[in-house]
Amino acid sequence: MSEYEHTCMIRGDGGRTIRAILDRICNKWTLLIVATLDQGSLRFTDLHQQVPGISQRMLTLTLRNLERDGLVSRTVYAEVPPRVEYALTPTGKSLIPPALALASWAIEHVPHIESSREAYETRNQ
Repeated sequence: MSEYEHTCMIRGDGGRTIRAILDRICNKWTLLIVATLDQGSLRFTDLHQQVPGISQRMLTLTLRNLERDGLVSRTVYAEVPPRVEYALTPTGKSLIPPALALASWAIEHVPHIESSREAYETRNQ
């Protein structure tokens, strides 16, 4: 998509579509879940154990939203008891490179950001 097409898309709906997608991707748990599932499909319990600090309810809600958005697939196996596995879709996998780039940017800029915060706090006390 060209820069012109990007600009038209943002102006067309006031950026609502992009904000909604970024809200989903940038929430507290999404990238942790996506990064965990990048290593392969997991059952709910295994995923819950590998994402520290997330409640079962928040994991359920986040997985539902990621499934709804086409980033995660949910497979139910007809077994007793039923087995459910979650995996990244191709769209979900395509999120890994930009997420890693953003994480690298954050790591690279932590010292500058922290010193800017300290300077700001000092000026505004």
